[in-house]
Amino acid sequence: MYNSASMKQFITLLATLALTLSACATENSLWGVQSTPTARIPTVTLPASSTASPRPTDTLIPTATMTLTATHPAPTQTLVQVSTPNPQDQPILYYAQSGDSLDSIARRFSVDVDEITSPKDVPQEGLIEAGTLLIVPDRIEAKKTPNDKTVPDSEVIFAASASNFDVAAYITEAGGFLSTYKQWVTTSGTTSGTDVLKKLSRDNSANPRLLLALLEYESGWVFGQPTDMFREKYPMGFQIQDDDQGLFKQLQWTINQLFAGYYGWRSGTLTELTFPDGETIRLNPELNAGTVAIQYFFSRQRNRSEWERVIDPNSPSSFVAYYNEMFADPWVRAATVEPFFAPGMTQPELALPFEPNVQWNYTSGPHGAWDREGPLAAIDFAPPSDHKGCDVSSLWVTAAASGLIARADAGVVVIDLDSDGNEQTGWTLLYLHIAEEGRIPVGTWVKVNDRIGHASCEGGISTGRHVHFARKYNGEWILPDSALPFVLGGWTIHFGAKPYQGTMTRGARTVTADPYGQAWSVIIREPNE
Repeated sequence: MYNSASMKQFITLLATLALTLSACATENSLWGVQSTPTARIPTVTLPASSTASPRPTDTLIPTATMTLTATHPAPTQTLVQVSTPNPQDQPILYYAQSGDSLDSIARRFSVDVDEITSPKDVPQEGLIEAGTLLIVPDRIEAKKTPNDKTVPDSEVIFAASASNFDVAAYITEAGGFLSTYKQWVTTSGTTSGTDVLKKLSRDNSANPRLLLALLEYESGWVFGQPTDMFREKYPMGFQIQDDDQGLFKQLQWTINQLFAGYYGWRSGTLTELTFPDGETIRLNPELNAGTVAIQYFFSRQRNRSEWERVIDPNSPSSFVAYYNEMFADPWVRAATVEPFFAPGMTQPELALPFEPNVQWNYTSGPHGAWDREGPLAAIDFAPPSDHKGCDVSSLWVTAAASGLIARADAGVVVIDLDSDGNEQTGWTLLYLHIAEEGRIPVGTWVKVNDRIGHASCEGGISTGRHVHFARKYNGEWILPDSALPFVLGGWTIHFGAKPYQGTMTRGARTVTADPYGQAWSVIIREPNE
């Protein structure tokens, strides 16, 4: 609903801006021209029998993995009319993108929330409807990255547009080094390259098309052979120590870099890139999360001049051009699944994932959803015990909401709340470290509070029995302290100063995460919760 007072302010502002049109006509961002890529199916596609076009030789610089840490104020759902920007600041007319909140936009533009205005009422906390016009002071004086939106959000995460992509068939038909590659993986023994990529895509919720394209662009593994011994061991060019070799670790590192960019941008905690030589550049605040993911990934091992060529959509040797050749126009696929978030949506009601009247401990605050370096979307609960260890707990883990069991294997249980059996659509809940003994089977429909299994150490690295719990929506991990607060049985999850730290609050009560199960971490679900 439009606010009349705000609309008068908006019209007055546009009239003022018109007086300076001759001086600003070349600045598209001033007038809010949306940078929506034109749908284009490339006239040249890579047949599976061909080899990919030659890639320019880059000097890759090994870098250490960045750990993403985020803190946010706890949101409340209220509507406000925010103030008019200072007339001394030349404004930018920005159109909200799916997943935006006032807090994340303010962080990206380096302004205060109350400096952002709109001809519409917008939520002070919560998601803003995609396409909503926002007027933001232009305060960023530093050199910025290009404003070209090159990769949709749905091409970075494992969205519904990738659900029917046949990874195995594509790799087999391509016939490159990847199609015959095998390696030893601790959890699965000797594993094909195809299965490595499929597993990492599914577990991390990363788009398999993008991983294949990056692997081919960096090493030639998909359609050809690695160019040298280094690329055979380290196909993504990441090497800090010898055991970084092999496809599994190389792809996991790749996913972590993409997600540091994607989720850092989504939350507003990432606003600039730092190149290996120490040079920095400010991220253009109008970019989308998918584009930032790619810009961040390539900034990790390339200095600025090489980075600019790789991300330039007009360069025939850029990754963007290469990606279009391999998989056609990604924006056409994105149009079938985006925007991800509906206006005004909220998290469905969720219960604590264990039975009432039983003591559990909140052992880990927000940390990596799958990998340790991943987006900080997961929390841990541990059952009480008189001894340490990984033996299976006798206490039951329960369904936090009603839905269909979409996956139940290797320590994992996934509840699909829309019950279509597709983890890439709607809300899903991930439970990790659920013992095989007593675990609920795939295809079972559960009601909230139904028993689904027992906490253990199965399904990943663990020093003691516990359950790891996280949320996804349309394939995207949902962070706590975001526009979609993480609430379990009335308890709201909050970030701490570091990963694995944090609190749960309900009214005046606070439970603090503690890996040793100290008294302040105890939580008991009440019968009526």
